[in-house]
Amino acid sequence: MSNDIDYSDNGWDGLSFYEENAKVTKTDMELDILFAKTFGTPEGKRVLDHLCAKTLESPSWFPGSDPNYGFVREGQNSLVRQILTRINRATTKQ
Repeated sequence: MSNDIDYSDNGWDGLSFYEENAKVTKTDMELDILFAKTFGTPEGKRVLDHLCAKTLESPSWFPGSDPNYGFVREGQNSLVRQILTRINRATTKQ
């Protein structure tokens, strides 16, 4: 029998385990600060707004499209979400 813990019994609440136990290393924090500085400039904010408009604020897939298109688009969305997460971590007290 596996020693893995099954969090599925907790529903959505089980996911908080992953947030609480996520380790943010010094290297991660350094990168977070660089992301915040880069996208904190007027030019950076303009680029980030453009990335959000083209990814997060646009449909990931259209009926009739190749299903792989949705996978690619979600990859793009994930990258923009990572940028936003890093900026948020660098600019808010944790």
